[in-house]
Amino acid sequence: MTKIEDYAFPDGLHLLTRWQNGDAGAKQEMVNIFDAAIAGEFDENFAVLAPPDRVNSTASVHMLALAVLHDLYGVESWDYYNTNPYRYVRANLAVSRLLGVSKYYNTWALYAFTCEPLGQVMMYPDKFPPGADPDAVLINKDNWHLLETPDFNTGVPKAIDGILRVVEELTGMPPLLNIAAPYSLAADIYGQEPLLADVVNNPDNVNALLDHLGDKVLGPWMDHHFDTFPNGWVELSDASGSPFFIGPENCKNMSIRSIKHMLREKPYADHVFDNNYRGDFVAEVKKKTRSSRRKTTVTTDTARVGLLELTDAKVSVNPAFIMRLEADKVDISFYEQQAIERNLPLTSGIGSPQIDRNSIEDLELAKAAFSEEARSFVQAIKHVCETIDLPENNHVAAPWPSHIYFEDVNGQSQFELVEIILNQVYEAEPIVRRT
Repeated sequence: MTKIEDYAFPDGLHLLTRWQNGDAGAKQEMVNIFDAAIAGEFDENFAVLAPPDRVNSTASVHMLALAVLHDLYGVESWDYYNTNPYRYVRANLAVSRLLGVSKYYNTWALYAFTCEPLGQVMMYPDKFPPGADPDAVLINKDNWHLLETPDFNTGVPKAIDGILRVVEELTGMPPLLNIAAPYSLAADIYGQEPLLADVVNNPDNVNALLDHLGDKVLGPWMDHHFDTFPNGWVELSDASGSPFFIGPENCKNMSIRSIKHMLREKPYADHVFDNNYRGDFVAEVKKKTRSSRRKTTVTTDTARVGLLELTDAKVSVNPAFIMRLEADKVDISFYEQQAIERNLPLTSGIGSPQIDRNSIEDLELAKAAFSEEARSFVQAIKHVCETIDLPENNHVAAPWPSHIYFEDVNGQSQFELVEIILNQVYEAEPIVRRT
């Protein structure tokens, strides 16, 4: 009888590596595991939550689960995301166990899933997540105001509700709805380039469009979610609205402003967060100026104020935890300090390009660098956990990503690097709470 417990860290990772390398025996072993998982034989194990006295790890694994199911059974993208919620959740849980991450984090192709119910033309590859067709945008500057509230009881919203019911049933964790924030939704259905042009030349139109999306689409969708799951949470994602892409001021005054507008007077606002604004380092980049060279340049302290202001803005739409993403390129010590000062938990991300096996020129060099970086992340997170006020369960039942967070794991991830990082997590001493 196949048992998922037999594949505890690092044995599951070793199996994934052999499967990834085309080992026929490993593929049959994977079939045995996923046959059992999908049949519900591991449900008792899936209900076990992460230990509250340890630094934990989590990962977005939906792309890896799709790669596995496509290889083992020929399951294609549309079928994977839109049908059979038990298969979807159990496959994602099984992949999480094989990776060795201790806290489950449920995700899907959220940007595609947010714009598809509006009528956006989609692309569904066979073994990759769907996306909006960039050559067939849904709206333009002349008709965006005609966009109305979709039906949340059919199609993708119905499929999401099914997935969330299964997540709650199998894990006991509150249902977490992942959808795009207003700016990123606009980028998908209006077009990235036209939207960026309007950010520069017609910001009033951008803000009006974002408010319309919040009022007509995303706000009603959140209303539906909390009516269906009163104990739920919403994670808004807004990569396109990040400082790296539109600058810190536009991020604050457009992306974040539109979220705050959308959440005004919502009774569930404290259960909504956006944690994926990326590129914090741009807040410290000195702007080029045509002014006289004799004028004083921007000091380091002044530049740091920009980062603090950006952090304030980000916390205003994520009051649950502090997030450091790989693309932020700011040292973990800054986020550690901010988490302690704000009495918030800390999560640190590992970017998918960092662990992409096709992008690594020197694996041994990468292993050494990752080991040291992961050690610093774990130490910072442990220090925060031991310093701030935490509930007894250390938020292990909360649906958001904690503490070491693999931002995306897929079929091309380098599992040896994942193991190096998780070694630091597993080797860390237990958290000692303040008395």
